[in-house]
Amino acid sequence: MAKGDRKRALRGRAGRMQGGRGSGRASTGQVRLWGRHAVEAALKNPARVHRKLWATREGIDSLDGELPPDFPVEFADGPDLARLVARDAPHQGLVLECAPLEDMHLDEVLSGDPARPLVVLDQVTDPHNAGAILRSAAAFNACAIVTQDRHAPPESGVVAKSASGALEIVPWVRVVNLARALESAAEAGYWRIGLAGEAEATLAEALPAGPVALVLGAEGEGMRANIAAHCDALARLPISDAMESLNVSNAAAIALYAITTR
Repeated sequence: MAKGDRKRALRGRAGRMQGGRGSGRASTGQVRLWGRHAVEAALKNPARVHRKLWATREGIDSLDGELPPDFPVEFADGPDLARLVARDAPHQGLVLECAPLEDMHLDEVLSGDPARPLVVLDQVTDPHNAGAILRSAAAFNACAIVTQDRHAPPESGVVAKSASGALEIVPWVRVVNLARALESAAEAGYWRIGLAGEAEATLAEALPAGPVALVLGAEGEGMRANIAAHCDALARLPISDAMESLNVSNAAAIALYAITTR
């Protein structure tokens, strides 16, 4: 049996192929993803509308699944693909151009399973951190991440690569007013815990038995005062005095583990 015969069909919806070779920039309103995990997850996500896939033969063979027969694919060499993505980005022979995911509303996630934590990010603007937090959110079954539209990275190939497929799994809710979103979370029964190095209580001491909204601020500045004021409790991770703080994505992973195993 040929290798391709053993693969499942990829569920992605192909958009109509337009134009020829890529210009090195995504088309207006499109997102360009790269790397096997990010591209494969996007192809398997039925909510994605795909425009075009650039790939090496090896890249296609690495996919867990088969593309629809009419999927718009253009085969290219590795150096050609490198011109389509961010400098030195590890594309792994796959570059996918697709439409961004549709907006998700906060009410849609707050009405879900209350046992799943909600992750709220205040001014975490680095796309690598946002992607890593998405990956941890998927690993520890968070219901969504919530960010303020003006203080968060856009959906991008860097976020998707750092998320290693989690961008397609974890809902990302973008809101205009983060404080108001925290008020809505409280009304839905979530206990809002903000991570802050100066807090007296540790996270283990502050964790309740019920639903949790974990609030994290940007590295260095931390949470804004107004966001901290909208938390029910502030808590710290019990790290050694030898280190001042943790990277926000590492802190998110540890906190989500603690919430999951309380």
